[in-house]
Amino acid sequence: MQKIDEIAALPSTAVITPEGKISMSMNTVVLICLATVLGIGGQFMLKYGMGQMGPLSLSVGSIPQIIWQIATAPYVVGGLLIYGVGTFFWLITLSRIELSVAYPFVSLNQVLIFLIAWLVLHEQISPQRGIGVAVICAGMLLVAQS
Repeated sequence: MQKIDEIAALPSTAVITPEGKISMSMNTVVLICLATVLGIGGQFMLKYGMGQMGPLSLSVGSIPQIIWQIATAPYVVGGLLIYGVGTFFWLITLSRIELSVAYPFVSLNQVLIFLIAWLVLHEQISPQRGIGVAVICAGMLLVAQS
């Protein structure tokens, strides 16, 4: 009887596998992927747009000028919009599954940003960073199996 009560309490997006494990529906996985890809795309555009401005010096007098520069930079504005859409899909995801299940997927951002920074932005990647990303991947595998 307790197992039936547990199943009845599951969100409608949860699926029970033949092994008796609870898994996410394909729609929820798609939402997580959308949120991840859009979040990463937004971050990439933000970095590109801010990189075009060069290093900014922050002082009390320069704040209005910096705000104007940022607000009128097409890649920054586009990056914020894309990131905002990704956040929308993330919020929908959070309405469907538990935070302790959803949040480990955020670490996918770390892995994909690492790869984009290395392959697209040609950033120098130290072995220590590579090991850190490998540890993140191992952690994701552990969470996925639980």
